[in-house]
Amino acid sequence: MFELSPRWRPMFTGLPRVSMLEGEERKKLLDMDSSNRCTRTCYPSALLAHTYYPAASSHPFAKENLEGGSAYCGVPIFYYTELEEATHNFDPCKELGEGGFGTVYHGKLRDGREVAVKRLYEHNYKRVKQFMNEIEILTYLSHPNLVTLYGCTSSKSQELLLVYEYIPNGTVADHLHGDRAKDGSLSWPIRMNIAIETASALAYLHASDIIHRDVKTNNILLDNNFCVKIADFGLSRLFPADVTHVSTAPQGTPGYVDPEYHQCYQLTDKSDVYSFGVVLIELISSMPAVDINRNRHEINLANLAINRIQDRALNELIDPSLGFESDSSIGRMITSVAELAFLCLQLGKEMRPTMDEVLEALKEIKNYKDDNTAEINDTGGVLKSIRSPSSPEREDVVLLKKSKVLPSRLHQIL
Repeated sequence: MFELSPRWRPMFTGLPRVSMLEGEERKKLLDMDSSNRCTRTCYPSALLAHTYYPAASSHPFAKENLEGGSAYCGVPIFYYTELEEATHNFDPCKELGEGGFGTVYHGKLRDGREVAVKRLYEHNYKRVKQFMNEIEILTYLSHPNLVTLYGCTSSKSQELLLVYEYIPNGTVADHLHGDRAKDGSLSWPIRMNIAIETASALAYLHASDIIHRDVKTNNILLDNNFCVKIADFGLSRLFPADVTHVSTAPQGTPGYVDPEYHQCYQLTDKSDVYSFGVVLIELISSMPAVDINRNRHEINLANLAINRIQDRALNELIDPSLGFESDSSIGRMITSVAELAFLCLQLGKEMRPTMDEVLEALKEIKNYKDDNTAEINDTGGVLKSIRSPSSPEREDVVLLKKSKVLPSRLHQIL
């Protein structure tokens, strides 16, 4: 049986199920406005009453599972017909993309808002659980680099649909090695900001005891100003505050899954750090995370990157259009990002930095000046000044080694 995570359970203790209400209270809660949209605040307990179904009525959309006025936690409820209309009956021409759990369509609501509508592939218990998981997590989070959930359909609906804000500029993957990729479309400053904004959102999730579990460039959306919006929380996990890991079957996308999680079945916040390391390598190389046309030992981009960094052959890894060799300042920043990614991709989770450390290191790298002095703006103050000594070591590695945001155990790896 699917249960509300302990983190949120106290917030809803004692709230009534719709089926327990009578008379005017029940009528008031179930009234719909003229625009066919629910105008009430929703209680998750009512939905949870419908997410367990015995063998006699095992289909989640069986008639007996749809009655009782079930509601969803804190988000507006849309009628299926409204979303069908918004997407032109789920016209294939409106498809924005496909994921592991559903197809996303572009739509326009009656009030003029443009939306992205996720339509789940299958109507079974597992999909209902992922549906609830995404609602539960997005309802209680607020960060400028996380996608906004507008609402969903109810369990009475013909299908389970999630409604998000529409982010118009595709994904990072599209711009790096997809149908929007072209030389110069993502300059180095833009890529650096993408890395920082993504790290900021992940650090926020981890501070909220949430692990995304499917960090990849296809789940990093971009608006018209190339600002980041992280999406797809169907696999995400809420952690009790005093737990360091959970044991669970590995899930995620090939090429991004933490090897230790895959081998030991232990999910931690460092699993996201590993995945983010792959994202960093994609940003500096413009290569996909998996490419079966590469050498069999380097089909996974993580393996290719580790080999090139260890061999000090970064020129074979870096996208030449970024100015790695022609601009010394950009060259230093890219090399530092490669070294940081190398730390994120360590096989042992204890050897990886936290997302907070990654975020602060990225900010330091961005503020590394061409005069070989690293300075942080007044709000940060993490690294006031570092002047690289004359030594055989590369300047960019010295920057990371002396960075105060990275613990000494990580300096030893570099």
